[in-house]
Amino acid sequence: MTALHIVEYRDDLAADFYAINAAWIHAMFVLEAHDEHVLSHPRETIIDQGGTILFVADEGGTILGTGALMPTGDGAIELTKMGVDEAARGTGAGAFLLAALIERGRALSAAPLYLLTNARCEAAVHLYEKAGFAHDAEIMARYGATYERCDVAMRLAV
Repeated sequence: MTALHIVEYRDDLAADFYAINAAWIHAMFVLEAHDEHVLSHPRETIIDQGGTILFVADEGGTILGTGALMPTGDGAIELTKMGVDEAARGTGAGAFLLAALIERGRALSAAPLYLLTNARCEAAVHLYEKAGFAHDAEIMARYGATYERCDVAMRLAV
């Protein structure tokens, strides 16, 4: 297994952030206007708002996946725009990245750290459950309406 490591967001990685996320969204859904805006402007929409974007890379520096933590007000942080390149799925890169995002969310004192997704993303939902996220009706009611495709809302169990 290739050694994995976390890479912090840099502007030269914006194209990777866009490409990895647009690929999985296009494969399963329609890229919504909100997605296009966030993916096209990660510095302005995430980083400059106090958020974080992390990447997982192999030992050669190839970017395998990415994910973001986006503050949504009152201490809440959404884990969003997480994807792994199709060629790297099943390698553990997603779990490695998710662990780093959770650690960073805890360091930022996220209350709550939550995510919004779709039941069609079965592998991702299972990964989130394994990492300690639980389905949460309150999160769905509070944040779920912002995305057309959202039918799963989860909160990190403390």
